[in-house]
Parts: sequence; C-alpha cells; structure tokens
Amino acid sequence: MSITKICCIGAGYVGGPTMAVIAQKCPHIQVTVVDLNEERIAAWNDENVDNIPIYEPGLSDIVAEARGRNLFFSTNVEKAIDEAQIIFISVNTPTKTYGKGKGMAADLKYIELCARQIARIAKDNKIVVEKSTLPVRTAEAIKSILDNTGNGVQFQILSNPEFLAEGTAVTDLLNPDRILIGGDTSVEGQKAIQSLVDVYANWVPADKILTTNVWSSELSKLTANAFLAQRISSVNAMSELCEKTGADVNEVARAIGMDSRIGPKFLKASVGFGGSCFQKDILNLVYIAKSYGLNEVADYWEQVIIMNDHQKRRFSNKMVQTLYNTVADKKIAFLGWAFKKDTNDTRESAAIYIADDLINEQAQIAVYDPKVSSKKVLADLDYLETRTSEKNSANVTSFSSPYEACASAHAIAVLTEWDEFIAYDWQKIYDGMQKPAFVFDGRNILNRVALESIGFIYQGIGS
Repeated sequence: MSITKICCIGAGYVGGPTMAVIAQKCPHIQVTVVDLNEERIAAWNDENVDNIPIYEPGLSDIVAEARGRNLFFSTNVEKAIDEAQIIFISVNTPTKTYGKGKGMAADLKYIELCARQIARIAKDNKIVVEKSTLPVRTAEAIKSILDNTGNGVQFQILSNPEFLAEGTAVTDLLNPDRILIGGDTSVEGQKAIQSLVDVYANWVPADKILTTNVWSSELSKLTANAFLAQRISSVNAMSELCEKTGADVNEVARAIGMDSRIGPKFLKASVGFGGSCFQKDILNLVYIAKSYGLNEVADYWEQVIIMNDHQKRRFSNKMVQTLYNTVADKKIAFLGWAFKKDTNDTRESAAIYIADDLINEQAQIAVYDPKVSSKKVLADLDYLETRTSEKNSANVTSFSSPYEACASAHAIAVLTEWDEFIAYDWQKIYDGMQKPAFVFDGRNILNRVALESIGFIYQGIGS
C-alpha cells in the first residue's frame, strides 16, 4: 500500500516530534496530528514557532518547515481518522491510580477510547500503530475492540515503540539506533509492516529497521527502559558506598565504563532518574511479572524503583543534616526543575520530591529553570496533594534569573544538568548568599575545586 495520509492521535511529547520529523522527511505524505486539547493544538499552530508546547533542540525549525505544507495540527479527530491510511495512537498511558493494579499497572482507558473511536469512524481498511508505551499483548485487546465494534473493515495492528530521549528527541528521530516494528505474521500483517517500513525508509537505513512479532516489539520497549533505569539505580547505589568509603563515584564510573562489556553510558551518579517513562514502565513490568506469578522477577525490577526513591530522600536528608539539622525559614535555591536538560518536561522530576521534603521542613524554595514556568512548578507540587496550594505558593517562588534565585540563599541545589549552570559567575553568586554558603550538586556537573576555592562548602553525589 502506498501511504499518502497519516493521522496521529495525541499531540504530546511523542506524537508531536515524531510526526513533525515524518512530515519533514516525507513531503509526499500528509501528516495530521490531532488532540482534543484545544490549548495544546493552538500552541502547535502558534504563528511564533518558538511558542510550540514542547521544547526540544531543533524541533521548532522542523515544525516551521513542514507546518502548513504537509504537517497539520487539528482538533478535528474524526476527519483525520476517516482520511488516514495509517493511524498512530500516541496518547498517555499513566500508572493506574484506582482499582486492580493501582500504583503499578498501566491505565489503558485512553488507548481503549482511541480504539473505539477508530472503530466507529473507519469506513475503509486501516493500519493502527501503537506508538504509546504499552503492556505486552495490548495489541490483542485493541484488535478485539476494532474487529467487534467497527463497521466490518479490516484492521492491522502494529507496534512501533518510540525510543526517544527527551532533550535529544530530534537527533534520535533523525538518526535512530533502530526503528522497531512488530506485527502479525499473516500475509496481511506482513504487508502492513512493509507499509510502515516504507515510510521510515525515506530517511532511515534498511539495516536499522527491525521487524518482529507484535509481542516482542511491545515488550522490547519496557525492557529497554528497565535496563537503562537499572544502570542509573546501580551507579546511584554505588555513590552512597563511595561517600562512606572515600572513593569517588565519578572515578569509579569512568573506570568501569572503559570496560567494553559495560560501556560509559547511563553511569552518571545523580539525585535520581525522572521523566514520564522509567518509573511508569518499570512499575508496569513489575505488575506484568506478578500477574504471571513471577514474583522473583517482579522483586528484582521493583528494587530499581526503591533505590531511585531512596536516592531522592537521601539527597534531601543530606541537605537538612548539613544545614545544621534545620532548614526552617532558610532559603534554598533550586537550579533546575525539569527532569533533565534540554527539555521543559517535569514529569517525575527529582526536584519535585526534594522540594516537597524541604517544604515539610519549613524551607523557603527559590526556583530557577530556563524552560519551566512558575505556574508549572506550583502545579507539580499541587499534584502531589501533600498540602494546600496556598501553602505551596507561600513556600515556593520562581525567578527569571539564577542570580535572583540565589540571592540571600543559605544553599543551592543543582537538580537539572543545564549547560548554562557551569558558565555562571559563581563568585558573584557566592557574594550574594548567606554564609556559610553550600552547594549540593545533585547532577555532578560543577567544578568542586573551583567552588571550594571561592568559599563554597561543596556536597556532590558520591564524592
């Protein structure tokens, strides 16, 4: 099948950038991204392309090139579904907060709603692509809904998980390690796989496009995120041991990373991983393992989450202990709120939970992040429902300048590895702070020797 029209349901962190790159690389294909959130679609269509709702280096340029030519953002979901030959489902799959599997299982209600809407609208054969991260065998449920509630048309379900790292999403899309496509082993299934392969082949080399059965594809995404998160928790576990023994975790990581069997990536000790994927996907993996009675497997992966939560608590506890066992009415400057650099995504950011701990200790939090608004900072804290929004507002203030955020502060916590933090005039920052002045480097990006020569009392992870 020659593909000329693609629809993507969901204009979020996956759907928006992915479809923008497909549109740029496939000018012969009309790509329509739909979402019921009118405010989000309006932002994607903003005349000033710098105001699109997702910040990723290079993304605004790609959107500017393709938008209005063959890339469209719309709230008209039914029209886009009706016209498309391939429909990507890229909606949120949060962890369930209710019922069976609460706190672990993926909540698939939005996936099911999409499937029922596609089934109701479609009048001709469609290829439906799972782009959201889903539990293994979700395609079976989608297929059942489509076949039993539709208009008698034929559907092929493909799994095409994303392997994007926020902050480098555009680079990852333009030069992927691999494109994974899983589908049915039938003749029709293989034809559907080839149709999607042909789309990616417009810019991705053939040897980087991997095809599998649909179950292997679904499970591969969860497995990849679990392995990456495991490495972070592993090096963070070693960071605590380093602090007790006098070893330096950065030196240990460098030493083991030179082993070709291990490699250097994801071995940077930090205050813990965040983002929308790692914790959610591991909890989902734990739930799946338990549902099959694989309790030892579940316990193994659950420990990755336990270690990550411990690292965040350990960091906030260390701050309190170092600041003479009280932070009440002390100003603590947070440099960074996003869960990592080069993104405005704050989901599961360590900064949220560390701020929560310190507010419980009556600290005053001053936040500076170059891409996160004050409204978002407060919304993240309110979402925890730990205290009233009025209390959060009274204890947390955002600043547009790092120097203002740090002025008269007792301590600074570096919680996002933004490159700009390294280049600051740290002497100026030190001169404006309360003395003694502390730096808690939760991302190990600052020069300890230089800071201590100024007069800072430096506390880094694992050093």
